[in-house]
Amino acid sequence: MVKDVVTVRLAENSDLDFVCQDGYLSREEVLWKIKRRECFVLCVDGNLAGYLRLEFLWSLVPYIALIIIKERYQKMGYSRDLLGFVEKTLKIMGYEVLYSSSQADETIPQAWHRHIGFEECGVINGINEGGVGEIFFRKKF
Repeated sequence: MVKDVVTVRLAENSDLDFVCQDGYLSREEVLWKIKRRECFVLCVDGNLAGYLRLEFLWSLVPYIALIIIKERYQKMGYSRDLLGFVEKTLKIMGYEVLYSSSQADETIPQAWHRHIGFEECGVINGINEGGVGEIFFRKKF
């Protein structure tokens, strides 16, 4: 059995279309994040398979704003590769913890966070559309 070649790297300008396909941010905002080294891409056998964008709460605290793995690459452990690279990068920058969140009604993302080593650390009730809360997670590294 041939093992997939998996690489994770900082996003580059040429990745712009891929890392802004979710539509949450404008192309200009995503380009700014690429320049600030806040976007990461996952490649499997040379194909763009996923991405992660960071935010910094209060300009100090790293937070996963978004992680997307293409459906055909899900449930194969690739999110662990992507997250591992992000953690190593943040550790080099002097950080020791990464935060993330999911809506209170999203059981699958909550299970993913716990499975990959995040611990629940708080809730903001009613912050999302329809009054749905947001569960926050923390992972120390």
